[in-house]
Amino acid sequence: MRAIRAGAVQFNHHGGDKAFNLNRMQAFLEASRAQGVELLVFPEMCITGYWHVRRLDRASIEALSEPVPDGPSCRRLLDWARSTGITIGAGLIEAGEEDRLFNSYFVAMPDGRWACHRKLHCFISSHMSSGDEYTVFDSPFDCRIGVLICYDNNILENARITALKGADILLAPHQTGGCDSASPRAMGLIDPLLWERRHEEPEAIEAEFAGPKGMRWLKRWLPARAHDNGMFLVFSNGVGLDDGEVRTGNAMILDPYGEVLNETCSAEDWMVTAELDPCVLEMCTGRRWRRSRRPELYGPLTVPVGDEAPTREVRFQKQPLP
Repeated sequence: MRAIRAGAVQFNHHGGDKAFNLNRMQAFLEASRAQGVELLVFPEMCITGYWHVRRLDRASIEALSEPVPDGPSCRRLLDWARSTGITIGAGLIEAGEEDRLFNSYFVAMPDGRWACHRKLHCFISSHMSSGDEYTVFDSPFDCRIGVLICYDNNILENARITALKGADILLAPHQTGGCDSASPRAMGLIDPLLWERRHEEPEAIEAEFAGPKGMRWLKRWLPARAHDNGMFLVFSNGVGLDDGEVRTGNAMILDPYGEVLNETCSAEDWMVTAELDPCVLEMCTGRRWRRSRRPELYGPLTVPVGDEAPTREVRFQKQPLP
């Protein structure tokens, strides 16, 4: 791997308005080019919008979906990558085979190559399917890149398998923070009025973004994914109102020690950038520990224990599962 400059974007998408969202993304692309960014990471389903999809019928979701890589949004990302020399990742709804719909993340590379990850734990709509493959691919930076979308990152086995498949950098696009969580000590709703008054009273909304509904929650576990697996982690997220809930942004880039290289609690569309220095990879703690693994002991990880449930049921539960 060579040294590269990465950018993580947070922006307030418009649900169902692809034209607006792509135009907003293009503005970030131009800014990132001026700053020498070579890897630009946009949020989960930022092209189509996210939270409103839970209320849509199948026909409406199909109308938002596109084939990969031949849909217009993917073609635009590939054109942008080719013209700017930047590797670009962004989320959309994929129209897959056998009429299946996926929450997918498309990565376009300047030489025309592309990769696509289908969210492994899709819960936004019963009309959408979960993927069943890990995504780790060769990049233009002499390293391998992995992708896990939002909830995928919550499951520590997903991060470990991605690392074992050779990922040096993990792209972690999200739509999170400020969520109505069933766990009493995880996140929590943010008053939308604070977002509406963010210019008059920026301290109030930014305190929420920095607190347990946003950054403090993320820092309980995101650094562990980077540290324990020896990967750089690029966290991109929505910010602001998302169909009634307020996303906290908190765009963040971490090194393989779990140290934060750059972050923000800004209540605005924003981008953070950082240089990813390959010198820290080889002897970082997570990679050294990984070499001490004893896979012959880990059979129980693949054996159901009896309390497993579909992601959609777990995500939306209001009472403890039996």
